[in-house]
Amino acid sequence: MDNNLNVTYLTLDGYVEVHRYRYLYFVIMFTAYILIICFNSTIVCLIVIHKNLHEPMYIFIAALLLNSVLLSTALYPKILFDVLSEKQIISYSACLFQWHIYYSLASSEFFLLAAMAYDRYVSICKPLQYPTIMRKTNICILLVIAWILPACQTALPVGVSANIKLCNFNYRGIICSSTVLKLHCVISRVVYIHGFVALVDLVSLPVLFILFTYIRIFIITYRSGREVRRKAAQTCLPHLIVLINYSFLFGFDGLIARLETDIPTTVRLIMTLQVIFYHPIFNPVIYGLKMKEIYKELRKLFCPGKIV
Repeated sequence: MDNNLNVTYLTLDGYVEVHRYRYLYFVIMFTAYILIICFNSTIVCLIVIHKNLHEPMYIFIAALLLNSVLLSTALYPKILFDVLSEKQIISYSACLFQWHIYYSLASSEFFLLAAMAYDRYVSICKPLQYPTIMRKTNICILLVIAWILPACQTALPVGVSANIKLCNFNYRGIICSSTVLKLHCVISRVVYIHGFVALVDLVSLPVLFILFTYIRIFIITYRSGREVRRKAAQTCLPHLIVLINYSFLFGFDGLIARLETDIPTTVRLIMTLQVIFYHPIFNPVIYGLKMKEIYKELRKLFCPGKIV
């Protein structure tokens, strides 16, 4: 629908299940947002402050957790506002911007996980070359690629969609994503093809690379002693748990954008809440408990009187 200033607004239908218990949902969502900021920021600060954590693996973990903070900060304020609102609307331009931020930061997570997998691969499989390969310059290059490449690639479909006529103004969701393509009168072939290319470049290739590196790591460590296998499992297992969890949640979101059948609103809401609630809280807990050096610093911070 258009107002007098010719600004196109969309109605967010994903809040139908929320409206009845909106104050309860607000408390839950606000608490989740605070926990996400606190959990992730605590570990990022520990990595920044303590020099023993100034290693490539921990730098990539800090970047991953910082990415979760950025993504949550980009999404939660609007969601909290909508939960309390009588009518949930968003301008089409703001929806496209949210889509761009959501997908670029979400895709960056796969690249950061790939960088972490590469770091573990070099550390375990090529230990003598590790200091040369994982220099500060190379780490910075990997971080820049992880954030810039997805942002540039997701900008194309968003830019093209800005000039496409809409035939439907009811968006079935609470966060704008590629599902907005279903509102177009005609789906642009460029956008549709680009979607598959982006799926390969931003998701499939990083995931395949991660699986390849860990398979190589497990093959090499299997031939080594028990201590080597234990250390490899200690550092690689958290990454794999995060990857499997995130791939499932993000893959569902990309899948429903291209399914012709409509997904029930309740199912959409549950899966969306898992992406923005479960995963950002899950990451710092996994890395805080499973990464030995981070766990030590957390114990020193919260239990200073106990011997770690």
